[in-house]
Amino acid sequence: MAKILSGKVALVTGASRGIGRALAQRLAAAGATVVVSARSLDAAGQYEGTLKETIAVIEQAGGTAHPLVADLEQDQDLDTLVARAVKLAGGVDIFIHSGGKANYAPSVEMPQDMYDQTIGHYLRSPFKLIQHVVPEMRRRGAGWIVVLGSVTALPPLRPYDEWATYGGNAVYSAIKAAVHRMTQGLAAELLPYNIAVNTLAPSTAIRTPGAAAHIPEEYPSECIEYIAETGLALCHRPAAERTGLTAYSLHFPLHHRLPVYTLDGGTRIEDPVIPPYAHPGIVASGEGS
Repeated sequence: MAKILSGKVALVTGASRGIGRALAQRLAAAGATVVVSARSLDAAGQYEGTLKETIAVIEQAGGTAHPLVADLEQDQDLDTLVARAVKLAGGVDIFIHSGGKANYAPSVEMPQDMYDQTIGHYLRSPFKLIQHVVPEMRRRGAGWIVVLGSVTALPPLRPYDEWATYGGNAVYSAIKAAVHRMTQGLAAELLPYNIAVNTLAPSTAIRTPGAAAHIPEEYPSECIEYIAETGLALCHRPAAERTGLTAYSLHFPLHHRLPVYTLDGGTRIEDPVIPPYAHPGIVASGEGS
């Protein structure tokens, strides 16, 4: 496989497990030096997965990665993470925000601190980090920003299913919709600087350590390789060619005829299949909400 990200440095939050780790692995396999960030270096806490384990997986596949511990609920960490990454790796070309913990509760019963935390993880954190990373990307003459979105940002289908009625996802979904719109606006603002800004989202559901508790056991989930490959596709084309998109993990590779590889980049896997229960409002090209 060609190392299309050779010489590039990527900063990935939420990289101790799940989608964040998969994205870090795929970018490293494509040649990037990856700075992986999460709350702790070697303590898994509530969910399995650590930065040390992410580093080990990447290095075992021949990639290069460095850990940076940061708690994205702390302003001091939000204000210093990018500068620390630049000092550690010499710069930042790619920034992927995958950090955050999904909280679900009926809107009228949701505690204020849960509401504030959800906004903090998914909207405030990427906003502040982007403010810090853009000057570095301007200095380097280009950049790629990817923020994790969600298919739940699309309106619930009628008749409402049990997830829409009882899942407690209205606040989370509304904030993800705001993320989608924020990246679209940032794409316009940063295009003159050759900085691409895109949203990346699962087409259906991905069974990660943090999400598994919210996915019924009988519900089919998609392979994490699809979202990792889609993420990679958003991190190397000039902004004039690929910015302002909302790229869904199954739909985007199919529409753009992108081959999908294992996370180490070594083996091509089967093309994704769009299941009948996928949201009909997804725009396969990415040029939609």
